[in-house]
Amino acid sequence: MPMLKVGIMSKEEYKKRTIAIAKGKYVPRRGEPKIWFESLQTMSQVLCNENQQLLKTIIEQKPNSLKELENITGRKSSNLSRTLKTMARYGIVELSKQKKNVRPTVKVTDFKVEFGLGQHA
Repeated sequence: MPMLKVGIMSKEEYKKRTIAIAKGKYVPRRGEPKIWFESLQTMSQVLCNENQQLLKTIIEQKPNSLKELENITGRKSSNLSRTLKTMARYGIVELSKQKKNVRPTVKVTDFKVEFGLGQHA
């Protein structure tokens, strides 16, 4: 599975960067993170130990639905759904509809974090 390069950047800096890109004043470097977290705290919430275990369970058990994953993990479906939707927004998992079920698939297992205190744009 591919590695996901993530960055840490404040909302304010991210907004400045996005505007600079839109105006053509900044061109993202090759290999620059495509996914940005607002803080280390935000990243740690998404990639906490419990969620890492959830990803391992999905890889190992290959559940065909959220209901099946709920039975395997003991986590409530509302919790699983919210967590997996957040991970899907960051490109960590894919949620594919198959008939009446939603099947989770892990897209990324390795992460490289990049952050600094300098200007990004």
